[in-house]
Amino acid sequence: MFQQMQYFIAIVKNHSFTQAAVDCHISQSAISQQMKELESRLGLKLIKRQGRSFEVTEAGQYFYTHSQDILADVEQLVENTIKIEKNDEAELRVGYLRSFGTTEFLQTVSEFTREFPKVKIKISSGTHEDLYELLRTGQIDLNLSDQRRALSNEYQNEFLTASEFMVAVNHALPVDTEKIDIAALVDLPCILIIDGSQQAAEESYYRDVLGVKSEFVRAQNYDETQMLVASNQGYLIINQRMRTQLDQDVVKMIPLFKGHRNLIQNYYAYWQADNSGYYIETFAELLKQNFA
Repeated sequence: MFQQMQYFIAIVKNHSFTQAAVDCHISQSAISQQMKELESRLGLKLIKRQGRSFEVTEAGQYFYTHSQDILADVEQLVENTIKIEKNDEAELRVGYLRSFGTTEFLQTVSEFTREFPKVKIKISSGTHEDLYELLRTGQIDLNLSDQRRALSNEYQNEFLTASEFMVAVNHALPVDTEKIDIAALVDLPCILIIDGSQQAAEESYYRDVLGVKSEFVRAQNYDETQMLVASNQGYLIINQRMRTQLDQDVVKMIPLFKGHRNLIQNYYAYWQADNSGYYIETFAELLKQNFA
């Protein structure tokens, strides 16, 4: 049936049996016979003939659209199967969030390399926006990053772990140490560890998702951030997983709330739905196991 699907797609695209036959390298009578067999097999008409012309039926339009998706999946399946046999030519490009920590990621890389020693792994690190752009433009195959956007059907989204948001503040700040509401920090600047090119995207996320009302101040690294916090010139939003980046003798860490809700940061492995394959899925599964 796959061959007949290809013939049908060619007929609809060209709106011509003659040109479709040329493109498919068969005779016009042969392609017409193949269409009759396909319609007979389906038990319905895909094309409504009108003299020397024709129209595609509603069922035919549906079959045309989804046949293209199916054939693309079959082509991807064939390519991935060949790669497994010739894995000395295979390459996996993965990215991970620079601020996340590398323990589980490096463990996964090590396990994957032992299982598939001939597969070349290329690793990129960056911020959320860096990695999103690399994935969106096809420069990496899989991305380990935090969730900032609504999950999209354009991507496979494999949940890995979640971590509570916390805020790092000066020890002398007179606030509850059990929890703190984001609204209580409105008079203190919020510190962002970013470069200038990403400030607008980061500020938008902090305001729209986390509910930050404060002004923002930028820092280059965690050392500079700790100096700002120690001198009570700002606070840093971080999560429980990343708290080891800071010296808790210098700053105090408090669970962050928005109203009555404890803020949580979710982490996923992402890859494009139309780029799914054996190595990508295997790497994602190993990641998931290492976070379990």
